[in-house]
Amino acid sequence: MSFHEDLSLRVEKVNNLLESVMKVDTGLSEYLMEAMRYSVYGTGKRLRPILMEASAELFRGDAPELPYFMAAIELIHSYSLVHDDMPCIDNDEYRRGRKTTHAVYGETTALLAGDGLLNFAYETAAAAFNDTKDPVKTANALKILARKAGIFGMVGGQAVDVHCEKNNDPLTQEKLLYIHENKTAALIEAAMMIGAVLGGASQTDVKKMEEAASAIGIAFQIRDDILDVVGTFEELGKPIGSDADNDKDTYVTLFGFDKAKEDVQMYSDKALSIIESFGGDKEFLLKLVESLISRNK
Repeated sequence: MSFHEDLSLRVEKVNNLLESVMKVDTGLSEYLMEAMRYSVYGTGKRLRPILMEASAELFRGDAPELPYFMAAIELIHSYSLVHDDMPCIDNDEYRRGRKTTHAVYGETTALLAGDGLLNFAYETAAAAFNDTKDPVKTANALKILARKAGIFGMVGGQAVDVHCEKNNDPLTQEKLLYIHENKTAALIEAAMMIGAVLGGASQTDVKKMEEAASAIGIAFQIRDDILDVVGTFEELGKPIGSDADNDKDTYVTLFGFDKAKEDVQMYSDKALSIIESFGGDKEFLLKLVESLISRNK
């Protein structure tokens, strides 16, 4: 099986998992669940749950708790995009080639849909305790998910990003790397660390996985900054050059195009080196990281 065939099967697996999780009767608030489903059922890459599963494969492999956390992390990622697109933050009307949630359902419902996705994510992850034979391991995975998604991770990075943009606070190298490490990399760290924990990794190996995931996340975001300059709407499914139009500093504007390309390769090489040091089934994960370097969307 080729890498792309394997990737397509994994994406389909995650999509089916999400549909199964979100087939619930919510009664009078069904309109809200409809907006939540719209936010999740787009054409996402499902990168984080796939990274989680591939990370688990480096160790013991499949674990009964894994599907709960795979769904939960994608729900959290989806909520973050719903809020990120809203008028009070980025005011984007398109994502992945279609209208954003607030553009379809209005700001109020979009705000509540994001809140609902976040809370539903933790309900979903907590349900893993029903199937686990190791409650301590499951609790550790839940702690990682909560911390990396919160003020010490994704939300903290988003806060600094918004503060700098809304208050015309100059974006230094230190602040930019903090934003990339937290706003983007933290949830990737959560995915790969949880995969390692549920796969039976040692604490030392979980820490190494965090380092690899940090490098992947930073490389991913720098590549995103590059694509905002050279990409097309057809490839990315969202407006191109929005950062420049909003006078927003990025890795490219601070360090230049060539330096940005070099650093994508540098961070990617670091991640690949760490992953190579593990035993287990790592072929897919290595190819996935390599594909992120040259992605066009």
